[in-house]
Amino acid sequence: MQIAIPLGLGFFLIWYIYQSFTAQQLAETKKYFANANYGFVLLSVVFSVLSHLSRSYRWNFMLEPLGYKTKLANNFMAVSVAYLMNIFIPKSGEVSRGIILDKYEGVPFQKGFGTIISERVVDLLFLLFFTALALVIKFDVLYDYVIESIPPSLLYIIIFGIVLMGVSIPLYIKFSQSNINKKIKSFVIGLKEGVFSILKMKKKGAFLFHTFIIWGLYLLSFYTALHALPGTTNIPFGTIIITFVVGSFTFAFTNSGFGTYPAAVAGILTVFGVAKTVGVAFGWIVWISNISSIVFFGVLSLVILPIYNRKRLKL
Repeated sequence: MQIAIPLGLGFFLIWYIYQSFTAQQLAETKKYFANANYGFVLLSVVFSVLSHLSRSYRWNFMLEPLGYKTKLANNFMAVSVAYLMNIFIPKSGEVSRGIILDKYEGVPFQKGFGTIISERVVDLLFLLFFTALALVIKFDVLYDYVIESIPPSLLYIIIFGIVLMGVSIPLYIKFSQSNINKKIKSFVIGLKEGVFSILKMKKKGAFLFHTFIIWGLYLLSFYTALHALPGTTNIPFGTIIITFVVGSFTFAFTNSGFGTYPAAVAGILTVFGVAKTVGVAFGWIVWISNISSIVFFGVLSLVILPIYNRKRLKL
């Protein structure tokens, strides 16, 4: 179900968008694909890959307080495989990163996974910053888009579900005496050490610097891709931020934004006066180009990892 539901949602959104298109709109969308400036698309992908490299380098700042110094190459390949795994099984990438670091660098899974969770918390804070910035810039338009896209009843259910889980899970962990809960507590202790590694870092400034670099490259990658189509080249800064934020959130709903990313990006661009066909073409161009690079580096990393670490594996 964890795989089927996100995939089903993605396929539904693809069908929903294209069944609403006329033959002329479909022809226009294909024309935008054919005439796009793929030089800007390639440059956008380069910035995206550089963000992954910076993320890999930043990871060591969290691992060093735990007593581990890992190779940048292994970090990068672990990150690349993680993005690849997330395409097929949502959120499995974080687990695969921990497993790879355990296998090839000797970092215990719980500790490595804890640093990944800590990293995700920091990234969430930055995403919330961009969200707040988007709300400040054009609150009315963004509010209308959310209300029109998500029925109020469903929105209330989502909020209630999040609050319920946030309350019930900690209570279960604290009071339950079951064997399963004892294993969970043991696992949480390992996670806690990794999560709080950020507070023990000697190089907090460098960690924060690379975090700004990562998110700056994300935004630069998105901005560069906008120049691939004439209809998205001169979009105002406020619209860029809002579209970037909405697109980023879609990765939580389906496999690496499958179906949801193009739909959400097209939807928000349409709100700001960009033709729907342009928005759909842009959304798919950005998504396909990034997923293609993720598949390329992910598969390449799976092949190279055992070769690069063959000496360690023999020990």
